[in-house]
Amino acid sequence: MSVHQAAILDALPAHATYLSFDLQEDTDASAVKAALKQLQTLVDGKRIVVGVGMTLAQALRVEIPGLLEFTGIANSKVVLPATPAALWLWLRESDRGELLHQQQRVVQALGPIFQLQQEVSAFKYGSGRDLTGYEDGTENPQQDDAVRAAIAPDGGSYVAVQQWEHQFARFHAYTETEQDQMIGRRRSDNEELEDAPESAHVKRTAQEDFTPEAFVMRRSMPWSEGARGGLYFVAFATSFAPFEVQLTRMSGAEDGVTDDLFRFSQPLTTAYFWCPPLQDGRLSLAWCE
Repeated sequence: MSVHQAAILDALPAHATYLSFDLQEDTDASAVKAALKQLQTLVDGKRIVVGVGMTLAQALRVEIPGLLEFTGIANSKVVLPATPAALWLWLRESDRGELLHQQQRVVQALGPIFQLQQEVSAFKYGSGRDLTGYEDGTENPQQDDAVRAAIAPDGGSYVAVQQWEHQFARFHAYTETEQDQMIGRRRSDNEELEDAPESAHVKRTAQEDFTPEAFVMRRSMPWSEGARGGLYFVAFATSFAPFEVQLTRMSGAEDGVTDDLFRFSQPLTTAYFWCPPLQDGRLSLAWCE
């Protein structure tokens, strides 16, 4: 029986690591499949979520319906880096030590066929807040609506990821009222502001304002490295369309109005992946067999 990777809808963990891998050049398809079988033994969909990138699908000469590679937004008023990868993993643990051991096992299973491209350490902040102090994922669909928004009938899911870096000095130079207006909610009680400008983040991304509605399941977490930090944005859906229409509006490509997030934060990466379902409690590799 095929079921989705449970962590897609589960509560956020205390700690997480996001890993992106590239394929080594001139790698034989049989060696790639052998490495994936090694990874399969570690993946239960709860402690590790796996996403497949277009470059991996192409290397294996398989077609995954709906899988795309992010190449940018036409007429965007802001810079949106495209950073494709062959494989993406979301490692989730309640303990930092266990997270380290988990990562070591994953790297060992995938090496030397897959090469680590990026590693981002993340964590839950408060009740699930961004490092600016605002609640994240307020508009996430719940229960059955969450399943309909994030999980395809076959148990698969499509995920868009972006690493955003905040310029904290710039953000804190604004008054509390100005900050609330940029986000479109009061940080103190999370209430949406009716008088927020059209550039406010909440208004730029109101999921029900699109036709068709653009609901996603946000599973974002703050990240930090030394004094740097921001939000590792993660959005699961049944296609990439909901994310793309939101990002198009945020970028100003639709009406020339850019999201106020860009006044103090910038995305460093953007990539798309397909998350296969589970089969008999383990990651399904039926798509590449």
